[in-house]
Amino acid sequence: MNTSYEEMVAIGLHGEAPLKVILKGFIENKVGVVAVVFATLNEKKAADEMERLLSQKEDDVYFMVYSVPFDTDLTTIGHYPSIAISNEDLK
Repeated sequence: MNTSYEEMVAIGLHGEAPLKVILKGFIENKVGVVAVVFATLNEKKAADEMERLLSQKEDDVYFMVYSVPFDTDLTTIGHYPSIAISNEDLK
């Protein structure tokens, strides 16, 4: 079963880890770029910022939010800050 974009955002917003980070994925000069654009310890602020970013989203931009634990090798957890994007995601 594939997890929808909305479900992944909910997982990121409501995860147990305290730090919420929002990443932005986009193509610049034919190169994929992923940038951290927001970080907070406040779940509501993260949700509000995601809503704001998505309401102003350009067609060729992708946002995702993550709950991130402190002092942890993030590659050892299931849903860590990364974005794999394809042309379909940007349309």
